[in-house]
Amino acid sequence: MKSFAELLDEAKKCPPKRVAIAVAEDGEVLEAARACQENGIAAAVLVGDAVKISKIAKDRKIDINSFEVIHEPDHESAVRRAVLMVHTGKADMLMKGAIHSPVVLKAVLDKNIGLRTGRGLTHVAVFESPGYGRLMLMTDAGMNIMPTFEQKVDMVKNAVCVAKSLKIDTPKVAIIAGLELVNPDMPSTVDAAMLSKMAERGQLKDCIVDGPLSLDLALSKESARAKGVTGLVAGQADILVLANIDAANVLYKALVFLGGAKITGLVVGAKAPVILTSRADSHEAKLVSVALGVLMTSKDSVKVNGQNQTEIRKVTDGLKVV
Repeated sequence: MKSFAELLDEAKKCPPKRVAIAVAEDGEVLEAARACQENGIAAAVLVGDAVKISKIAKDRKIDINSFEVIHEPDHESAVRRAVLMVHTGKADMLMKGAIHSPVVLKAVLDKNIGLRTGRGLTHVAVFESPGYGRLMLMTDAGMNIMPTFEQKVDMVKNAVCVAKSLKIDTPKVAIIAGLELVNPDMPSTVDAAMLSKMAERGQLKDCIVDGPLSLDLALSKESARAKGVTGLVAGQADILVLANIDAANVLYKALVFLGGAKITGLVVGAKAPVILTSRADSHEAKLVSVALGVLMTSKDSVKVNGQNQTEIRKVTDGLKVV
């Protein structure tokens, strides 16, 4: 897919889903819920303070009579009820409202009512950058601070799941580092080489992985030619895997504030997509995130490594990492 408009159009072709919104008393959240309904992609279940939700909706001229509203004024209880809806199959995805992300993630990881699968949770961002001509993915700007090698394996697998829902059949994955040569003094380059070898040996399926690659080599064919770097990923990456949350968060915000990119994303690896958009995000951004969740949960969702993304899998598919 080349744009968020195309992503939204594809979501409209899928059967409508249900999204449970935790602490829904927020204007942009309610605008997004209305937009989801108007576009026919998802019905929203508003969990939160019904009095505040009603007042905000009235101020925004949003008719909430067609929404299911569950009155739960306590924030943590509202989050738990929304998560439980997804856990029991009464909703297809979870969306954060006017609440901090750690509160949502605590409930998602709850052993009794949460959405654990056995695979680590990672954040996968999708961005539409002016002049680039297609959608690209990046991980992990929101979950794993200093990912271990095992977590990086999850980051790749989860991003591949999202890429395939965007009709990128065999995504090209660039493991980003400060340079393209393996240097024992730079652990990120060693991890990148190991991930590349795993893909080469068939331990990471349904994708092409190369690294370490500097950012310019991952994105620019001209840079790759100038530096003599060949391969199927150099200059044409679909997925960028960053070494740590600092690098990923800086790139994420640089794309938005310096590059004018539009970005959406999901937390992947749970039983269902978890939408953790910023409370400052517009309702349009939240709408696209729900649309991405719809594609991830559609019955036509492709399988990766022979299994659906929501099935329980071991982190490294039997690989023992020393």
